Order: sequence, then C-alpha cells, then structure tokens
Amino acid sequence: MNIRKGLDGGHYKPLNEKDVEKIHQTSLKIFSEVGVQVNFPEALELFKKAGASINESTKIAKFNPELVMELIKPAPSVVHLCGREDSGELDCEIGGNKVYMGTGGTALNVQDPGEKTARRSKLEDIKNMARLVDALDNVHFYMLNVYPNDLPVERVDVNRFGAALNHTRKHVMGGVYTLEGVRNVIKMAEIIAGSSEKLRQRPFISMVACPISPFMLDESYGQLAIEVARQGIPVVVPVEPLCGSTAPITLAGNLVVQNVDTLCGVMLTQLVNPGTPVLYGCISSISDLRDMKYLSGAIEMGLMNAASAQMANFYNLPLYSTAGMSDAKINDSQSGYESALTGLMVALAGGNFIHDAAGFLEFCMTASYDKLVIDNEIIGMIMRAVEGITVDEETLAFDVLKKAGPGGHFVSNRHTRKFMRTEQYQPQLSDRNNRETWEEEGAKSLRVRASEKAREILEGPDIPVLSSDMRNIIRKKIPGLQAGIM
Repeated sequence: MNIRKGLDGGHYKPLNEKDVEKIHQTSLKIFSEVGVQVNFPEALELFKKAGASINESTKIAKFNPELVMELIKPAPSVVHLCGREDSGELDCEIGGNKVYMGTGGTALNVQDPGEKTARRSKLEDIKNMARLVDALDNVHFYMLNVYPNDLPVERVDVNRFGAALNHTRKHVMGGVYTLEGVRNVIKMAEIIAGSSEKLRQRPFISMVACPISPFMLDESYGQLAIEVARQGIPVVVPVEPLCGSTAPITLAGNLVVQNVDTLCGVMLTQLVNPGTPVLYGCISSISDLRDMKYLSGAIEMGLMNAASAQMANFYNLPLYSTAGMSDAKINDSQSGYESALTGLMVALAGGNFIHDAAGFLEFCMTASYDKLVIDNEIIGMIMRAVEGITVDEETLAFDVLKKAGPGGHFVSNRHTRKFMRTEQYQPQLSDRNNRETWEEEGAKSLRVRASEKAREILEGPDIPVLSSDMRNIIRKKIPGLQAGIM
C-alpha cells in the first residue's frame, strides 16, 4: 500500500500577503497597547526580566513589537515528533508545509462499534483507540483522544500515556493535568527510550498546555507549559477562541486573538528554555449563536485553521491545527461532509500537525470507533489531493501514447502496471462494486463496514508494544499505574 504522509500542502491560501501582514500588525498592537494578563507569578517574572512592561496590580504584561519578535526567534522552525521505529518510518517532521493528520483530544464520551448512543469514556478506551490507530495506515499519530472518567485526576497523565505507549508505535501527544503527572510521564518515556538523552534525540511523546482566550495565561496551564519546556519535551500552546464568544464574530478578529494568544505561549517556552521544540497552536472555531456552544464541523473553522497555516509560516513556526471533526451525533452524511471539507481545506493549506482529524463526533465530545475507521479512509483521500499531480516525462507518457496511437488502449501496458498502485488512491473501506456484487455481499452501508473493520481489529490479538521486561521496570518505577495497563 502507498502510504502518503508528510506531503507538501500550501496550495490553498485563504489570505493574501497583505492580509497576513495586517493580522500581524494588529497582533503587535494588541501586545503593546492591550497586553496579556499573566496569572502565574513565575511567568510574569520571566516576561518582566525579558523587558515586558508589567502592571503589578492587574498582572497585565505589554510587549513592544521588537520584543515580541525577539522572544519567538529561538523557537525552531521544524519539530521532529518521532515514532518508535528507529527507521523513522513513523516519524512526523512538523514544519514548512508538510502535512500530517491524526486523532485529537479530549472527548468525555465514546461511541462503540455499531452503536448510535454514547457512553462515558474509560481508560480501556485509550488502549483500544491506540490499537486502532496503530492498525490504520492513514492516521499518522495518536493524540490522546478520550479522558478516563474512571480515574482520579492525579492518575490520569501516567495512565493515559502509559496505555498509549504500550499499544501503538506511532507518536503520542496528549494534554496534561498535573505537574507530578508530567514528570512521571517523562520519566516513563525516558525508561522506554533508554535514557534522558535518547528521548530528547528522538521524542516519541509531546504535550499540550492551553492558554485562555482572549489574552490570558492562567496559573495551572502556565505552570504545566513551563515544566514541559524546562524538560525540553515538544510542547504545544494552542488556543481556542470562538467567534462571537471569546473572540470577535469576524474571522479576521478571531485570527488576531489566536495569533496573540499562541505567540504568548511560544514566547514563554523560549524564555524558560531557548530552543524548546514548540508548535504554534490553533483550535479556532465559531459559536452557535443560538446557545453559544462550540461548533466543530463549521466551514469557518476550516477557513481559520487554513489561514493559521499561513500565519505560522509567516513566523517560521511549525503548526498544530485542527480539522476533520463533525457536530453530527452518528456517522451519517453530515459527519462525512463536515469532516472531509475542513480536513481537505487545512491539509491543502499546509497545516502541519492536523489533530482531531480522526474519530470525533458531537462537538468533539464523543470519540467514535467507527468514525476513526471512516476517517482513515477520508484522510487517505485528502492526502492524495495534497500530493497533487506529478508532471514529468514519464507521467506525460508521450512514448506510450505514440506507441498506442489513435484508437489504442492502455489496459495491458507496462506503464499502466507501473503506476496503477501509486497514481490512484486505493480505498480500503469505500464500496466500488456494481450493485449486483454489493447486494451479494450483504448490501452493507459504510457504517456497517466500518463497524466490522473496527471489531476485526479490536477482536484480534492484543499484543503489547513494550516487552514484558520493560513493563515490569515501568510498573516498579512509575507510581499510579492502573493494573493491566502495563
């Protein structure tokens, strides 16, 4: 099978160069005239020492334009998010216009294979989702996509990462909740890698800490971001401004808010540890103005995340963006077109690390096993679109055309055999049979076929990625692990 990943996007640009410059200049005015409220003393002190103007009573930090650009400058333009294969086959090189797509987090509910209803997610679901991701070729990474409602918060971090690391070889990213959890997850990863140095050389974990829109850095996530940066682990500081609620109703106004907020996070990580691998983060979307809830399948969400690819490129930063979700409650036509449209937009725009692109329904509140399988197919098609059309002497096929001549055919041609598996995307789930064959095989809908595929994977052998010796070491050295995870 021809696996497409890390291909160059950037063909679709919702902003022109003047638009990008206007968003940049407005953002600098926000930094200098409005400022960011920093509700974490250590972060406020770091900004103060760097030259920001601090109002001690309001805790608002203001930055002149030169300081903003100076503080983001040490951030690397490319971040390597590695898989567990030394060959690099599962690695993601995040930066430029290279495109990767995968799961996202963190849903509170799951939808089991074949079901329409949802239930509360558990730790077991993280393991099972990891197994699915490992088996689905077009899902390039595993971002921890559900919350284990059966665990207390102080045990969430080690168990989420532990379950994932033991059941997929692909890169694992996740949001974090406690300082002790961050430290224990990193310690676990160091044990698996073989040393602290080896983990930093090939980081197969990364973490997420979110500021608050608009223009606030709270103590909890500020503290977590500082800790991850201090340890030199790749970190994302994404923000989620919503048009009409936590950002202006206009898409351009939203882009200003998310640009300021995520750049603030980037600046903080570089002050803590210059050169920290950090991703410019965007999760922007719109609000449903009837009841102010978050919408995940809106076309405007795709527009803003596609535009963020241009903004990240402007600052020469790798991008963490979102696309491919749906507000539908089941895997129906709505879930398909919402996921495909936004996923295609952001991928063609060159979104680097496109999370939430596999498995999410119901405003990102529900992770669906069936949809994860369906989205694997959608992502495969999207990546074929990103790949584009190769035009060279061999693909133009002049000699082949000349030999065949008028009225000729190309069915048995060597040229056809050579390119038939790479030139066209070969679907694994879609039905391309004629009606008679489809009916003979049970007249199954896509939902049924996806459920069967999910069950086939989950009912197969549950083979841990980690050796029994490694699991024993981790159980002895890492506190709080749930029985059966390692």
